[in-house]
Amino acid sequence: MTTRILVTGAGGFIGSHAVAAARATPGLRLRLMAHRSAPPGGGAELVRADLAVADSLRGSCAGVDVVLHCASRIGGDEAGSAAVNDLGTRNLVDEATRGGVRRFVYVSTAAVYGRGPFTALRPDGAPLAPASATSRSRAAAERHVLAAGGVVLRPHLVYGRGDKWVIPGLVMLLRRLSAGLSRCRARHSLIDARSLGRLAVAAALAPRAAGVYHVNHPDPVGVAELLSTVDAGLRLGLDRRASVPAARAMLAASEPARRHLEMLAVDHWFADDRVWADLGCGPGAGFATTFRRHAAWYRRQLAAAPRSG
Repeated sequence: MTTRILVTGAGGFIGSHAVAAARATPGLRLRLMAHRSAPPGGGAELVRADLAVADSLRGSCAGVDVVLHCASRIGGDEAGSAAVNDLGTRNLVDEATRGGVRRFVYVSTAAVYGRGPFTALRPDGAPLAPASATSRSRAAAERHVLAAGGVVLRPHLVYGRGDKWVIPGLVMLLRRLSAGLSRCRARHSLIDARSLGRLAVAAALAPRAAGVYHVNHPDPVGVAELLSTVDAGLRLGLDRRASVPAARAMLAASEPARRHLEMLAVDHWFADDRVWADLGCGPGAGFATTFRRHAAWYRRQLAAAPRSG
C-alpha cells in the first residue's frame, strides 16, 4: 500500500534530510512543499506555498495521508516568527484537516523549555518556558499540532550537513576563546540530521507514535568530549583550556559567543525511553563516531566562510 507524505520545508536543513529518508523508504509517494529553497532531486511533486498565507496552502493536502512539517523560521523578530511558525502552522493544520490527513508530525525544538539546566528531562518533566521569539512561536505551533492529535518531535542540538547554527556556533566560541573549557561537567543531547530525518519519517509511519517525543541520541555528550571531538575533527588546534568564569570574562564584548557559553555550561540533557520503541528505530553510533563522518563537510564550509573578528 502506498502512503503519500507531504514534507514542508523540503529544501531546508531538517526537511532535506527527511526527504532523503523518505526517498529511501519503500511505498512512499512524496509531495514536497517549499517557499524559497527548492529541494534537490526529482521524482516528487513540488508545491510552492507560504505558510503565513493561508490561501497559498489551498489543495496542498488533498490526497495526502501524512504531513511531515519541517518548516520553521529561525531568528528574526516576534511578528515574523509568529507569522510563520505560529499562524503558519495553524494554517497548515487547518488545511490538513480539510484534506482528510490522518497524521500530522511537527519537528519542533527542545528550546521550548527555556534556558535550563535540564538533566535527564522527560517530555512531561517541565513546563514550557521559551526564552526567544523563535522558541515562543514554535511552542505555539506545538499547541496547534497537539490539539489536532498530532505528533511533536523535540530535538536539542542538531548537527550534520546543512547545519548553520550548532557546530558553527561552537567554532565561533572556541575561536574567540582560543581555548577549550576546563572543569565543565555539563552534558548535552545531540542528534545528527540524517538520524533526525529518519526518525521524522518513522514518526510519520509508526502506528504507535503519539504525543511529544524527545528525539536525540540516548547517550548525552559531556562538554569535554563535545569540544575535543569538534577541535580534532575540524583541526582547530586548541592547546589550552579556560574555566567557565575565565571564559565569561574573555567573552565580555561578544554577546553571541557569551550566549553559546551560557548554554554550553549547564546540562541540556533530554531523555525519552519511548521514542526508539514507538518509532521502531535504533539510535546508531554516538557523537564522536558520527561527527567524524561530517567533519570534512564542516571543514569545507569553514574554509569558505569569512572569519569574524
